[in-house]
Amino acid sequence: MKGPAGLKSGLIALLLLSAGGIGRAATYYVSPTGSDAGPGTEAAPWRTIRKAADTVTPGDTAFIRTGTYHEQVVPLNSGTDGAWITYAAYPGETATVDGAGVDVPEWAGLFDITLKAYIRVSGLRVVNSFSNPHNPGILADTSQHVIIEFCYIEKTNDSGIGVWNSQDVVVHGNAVYSVCRAGWNECISVGESNAVEVRGNQVSYSNKEGICIKDGSFDVRVYGNEVFGTGAVGFYVDAQDQWTHDIEVFGNVSHDGAENGFALASEVGGLLEHINVYNNIAYANGWTGLQVTACCIATHPMSNIHITNNTFYDNGRGEWGGGIYLENPQAHGVVIRNNLLSENLTFQLAVGPGTDFAADHNLIDVFRWSEGEITGEAPVEGDPQFADSASADFHIPGTSPAVDRGSAENAPGMDFDGTPRPQGLGFDIGAFEYRSHLHTRPVTRP
Repeated sequence: MKGPAGLKSGLIALLLLSAGGIGRAATYYVSPTGSDAGPGTEAAPWRTIRKAADTVTPGDTAFIRTGTYHEQVVPLNSGTDGAWITYAAYPGETATVDGAGVDVPEWAGLFDITLKAYIRVSGLRVVNSFSNPHNPGILADTSQHVIIEFCYIEKTNDSGIGVWNSQDVVVHGNAVYSVCRAGWNECISVGESNAVEVRGNQVSYSNKEGICIKDGSFDVRVYGNEVFGTGAVGFYVDAQDQWTHDIEVFGNVSHDGAENGFALASEVGGLLEHINVYNNIAYANGWTGLQVTACCIATHPMSNIHITNNTFYDNGRGEWGGGIYLENPQAHGVVIRNNLLSENLTFQLAVGPGTDFAADHNLIDVFRWSEGEITGEAPVEGDPQFADSASADFHIPGTSPAVDRGSAENAPGMDFDGTPRPQGLGFDIGAFEYRSHLHTRPVTRP
């Protein structure tokens, strides 16, 4: 893995604008060659990010120059509406917050945003947060109006990025690698929070779940992310013991994980409802593309679950696994529609006894005759003719049996690429809508 992700020219302009566009706003600088006794200017920067965190006020920006900073960062002040406080790697440079040898308190992050508002963290490397079991890399706790973007997080005991008890948070464009080493939480965890967007992140190679929305969260959108190489579920929505609702998971890719690409759960009996999973892709996962689970106690209520226009290919390893598995008999109002299910190991679409569901207009490529396997109503059977499945390009040609064979009912208005649906006489099945002029591309990053 390489990191952190480079700051785009547009981001640079945005940061400079935010630094200079407010009357009293100041721009400060931090460098390993600086001194905390200085003024924090570009010519005489501070030595520690902590000095910046103790000094900046609403509208200020702290640019952090190339180097490694062995410290915990805890912002002292909040920004305000229209005057955010920004901590950012200096454009084009690599600034690393390294927790090796740093005593980070239990339940705290190496970059810790607690009881704060209007804070942006951008382009930093945050590594080695492991002095206690519950040490995430970047933590937003009981905060609001927080943006965590374009950061690289590696080697943490808890989540790479954790969002708890917070509102109006954006987690965007981060790379999270080899985290959750003590087995706590998930690579990106959102718990007891609302009005959250998790978008455009890449999560890889951790023994825990990739991106998890859980524990009473609501009004959350998870989209445009990629998760691969995890030892557990790629994308997980879990009520735990609280009412968890109104969550959209769309346009994501989950591949080469040990378990499910996507999973919905109520592990400790909380109601999970109004969950919409659409335009996602899952391939080469060890268990299923998506599972509606009956984990983990006798009570696991769910309602109004829509699984629509996803593409699930080649999931299942060993002796079991498949496309979609509806296991939970306490899930009511489950709709499984317009999904493309191809060459999954032991079933394409399977349901357990006593489940309440409607399944229709799904494409079934190789029915396996497994226990519980169904085709549903108005199925389409046949080879979807992927552009290049070996290279993870799951676009379909005009000759695919998936074209114009889906249902319009509750179908998403856009496909994985953002193409409006429908393009032809009807809605297509799967994550992609056929376009005659489309230049295809793999859905995974190199």
